[in-house]
Amino acid sequence: MTKVCEYYFAPQSPWTYLGHARLIAIAKQHNVQIEMKPCDLTKVFNAAGGLPLAKRPPQRQAYRLAELARWRDHLGLPLNLQPKFFPVSGDAAARLIIATKFAHGTDAALALTGTIMRAIWAEEKNITDPDTLIALANAAGHDGQALLKASETASVQGEYEQFTNDAISANVFGLPWYVVDGEGYWGQDRLDFVERALQK
Repeated sequence: MTKVCEYYFAPQSPWTYLGHARLIAIAKQHNVQIEMKPCDLTKVFNAAGGLPLAKRPPQRQAYRLAELARWRDHLGLPLNLQPKFFPVSGDAAARLIIATKFAHGTDAALALTGTIMRAIWAEEKNITDPDTLIALANAAGHDGQALLKASETASVQGEYEQFTNDAISANVFGLPWYVVDGEGYWGQDRLDFVERALQK
């Protein structure tokens, strides 16, 4: 029986970016199905009492930057600690990812997710700009214009809202969040535990 890992994420999250490729590699190694659930980070934070980055105390903001630098260097991933277009809404990008999954399947949507996150964190691109999203989808081998149009449909919006509600119901309070056999794991630094759970 194929194991499933529910994957709650927001495309604008640097922590999701740091763990994304590793999750895909773990899933392939252990023949695991990733169930993608991009969700609205603001609504998840609000439901769990979390604070957006700008409202956190200065010492917490400073430590976040130190941790991002540590993980960036440890993983060897390109990452601008303070990219030009951040903070940024992930809503349009999340809907594009869902539309890609509908049209081309999970693997294509996972690949596009990685492309979008690199665009924010390594390439100084604005993922709220429709032309940027079209170009990123085109670069991934899709019809970006068609996918962007599909991303604006009620079915895609409904799926996005459902994933967000699923996250809140699952007591998610930060992203990325992984669920294996009903047990939640918060953060890319818990991927070792996720892998162990998937091997059981």
